[in-house]
Amino acid sequence: MTHPTLLVIAHGSRDPRHAATVHALTERVRAERPGLRVETAFLEFNAPSVPRVLERLAAQGADEVVALPLLLTRAFHAKTDIPSVLRETRARLPRLHIRQAEVLGPSPLLNATLGRRLREAGVRPGDLPRTGLVLASAGSSDPEAIAVIAEIARELRHTGWCAVRPAFASALLPRTEDVVRELRAEGVERVAVAPYVIAPGRLPDRIAAGAEAAGADVLADVLGPAPELARLLLNRFDEARVPSGASLSA
Repeated sequence: MTHPTLLVIAHGSRDPRHAATVHALTERVRAERPGLRVETAFLEFNAPSVPRVLERLAAQGADEVVALPLLLTRAFHAKTDIPSVLRETRARLPRLHIRQAEVLGPSPLLNATLGRRLREAGVRPGDLPRTGLVLASAGSSDPEAIAVIAEIARELRHTGWCAVRPAFASALLPRTEDVVRELRAEGVERVAVAPYVIAPGRLPDRIAAGAEAAGADVLADVLGPAPELARLLLNRFDEARVPSGASLSA
């Protein structure tokens, strides 16, 4: 095989909607770039595992793989879990050259995907000056990841929304329902909730439940297999192939 394989590494979930969404996204990536081999693996809960896919690729003659974390921020899974799994597998497969791509966020393409999902949920450009946006992420204990979410909220504030606030489904506060109620108390006329998560599952369900409980006017869908997200995966794949990219075989 003369071209690198793109290995998309998702976290995994007991919720079958998670894996279905990941596979739909990788199918869109394949459609965007015919001829590129795209494989999917999961850290836990779903099959196939990362080592199993890499072993299969090596047995089939692959010599180069770009491992792309399907993650929005650089937190524990991107900094520790995935590098550890890849190093262990590389030690057993010395002929397989593995590069770990950067996580997906932050990126204008992610912001564009958020905008797409909000428009699909009924938000129109004329609504923004009277609408507060809750940017609801999964949450993390990693300060770098939290800082990224805060910066995205600041960026979105300059795109016309009357207010943009982050919320978190786990690890730290505030929760989605808390922020919706705060915006209402401040006199914001309409409140929209945008889940900053890729696929359905327990935490996105918690975001949706919070939005409903607090009476949000709009609840957008998860990012899912959007065309902008597929292009972002390909961008990260291309970036990882340049000579300056970090290689696990070094």
